Amino acid sequence: MPDVPPLKALHAFDSAIRLNSFSLAAEELNVTPGAIGQQIRKLEDWLGVLLFTRHVRRVEPTADGLAYAARIRPALAQITDASLALRHQYAQSVRVVMPPSFAAKWFSKRMSRFLIAHPGTELHVGSSSEVADFGRDPVDIAIRYFGGDAENLQSILLHRGQAALFCAPEYRDRIGLSQPADIVRATLLNDTLHAWWPEWLGTFAGLDNNQIKAIRKIDVDLTSVAIESAIYGQGILMAVPLLAQEDVLQGKLVPLFPDCVLAVPFGYYLVHPKNAELRGQVKLFRDWILNEAQDISI
Repeated sequence: MPDVPPLKALHAFDSAIRLNSFSLAAEELNVTPGAIGQQIRKLEDWLGVLLFTRHVRRVEPTADGLAYAARIRPALAQITDASLALRHQYAQSVRVVMPPSFAAKWFSKRMSRFLIAHPGTELHVGSSSEVADFGRDPVDIAIRYFGGDAENLQSILLHRGQAALFCAPEYRDRIGLSQPADIVRATLLNDTLHAWWPEWLGTFAGLDNNQIKAIRKIDVDLTSVAIESAIYGQGILMAVPLLAQEDVLQGKLVPLFPDCVLAVPFGYYLVHPKNAELRGQVKLFRDWILNEAQDISI
């Protein structure tokens, strides 16, 4: 027998002894009187004592039952108080996690708009390349870069992925990049999150596998590092255009062969558990970010 009493039965017992009725306890807990009786019998079996004397139309707490109720009531109140405090703490908050590059290059410039629109909300933003586990991690909603199919998740497309090329203006001029085939003279910054170089080079530069393998390449596992490397003239970046947009506007990067953009089967999706009701503040955040994302070309 486990050392911990059946907690569901404790709840039923506390309600029954406060109301002095299995029927009233059943109404309070939205179950049947029979279910209350079963839970209390389970607790009595665990304790080895009778907590109620059963009569034809009523129940009466025993002396052991009254003494036990007095002992456990403060502990149950503590559990309730702690739970309500924690619930209140997060009732006005939203916990979201997203890829670091998306957070830095798109979301960071917009998140203050949400707080201005909803000043009573606490926003907790986590950036991680790891996939959030809604059953384990403290997260309400997430943005993922993936194919969009996930069992038990509701996925809403924010931005469809594309593979486009960018580099620093000086690098383009120094290498002499005027057509896709010129890339054989360059260094590829291979962002492992957007690793579509073979497909792009085969489609737009007409290169075969041996030619592609002969090109210099640096593997980078963070998009933000790949972008900075391109800005400093270390090679050609392949990225979702959305992530390079700000640096292009500032003249730090230039699009290479803008007509040669590869459609890819990934994208940025807003995801949350399919069968869980979203709290009010989380719904506000979901609606807000979907509205913000309307200025991105899907």
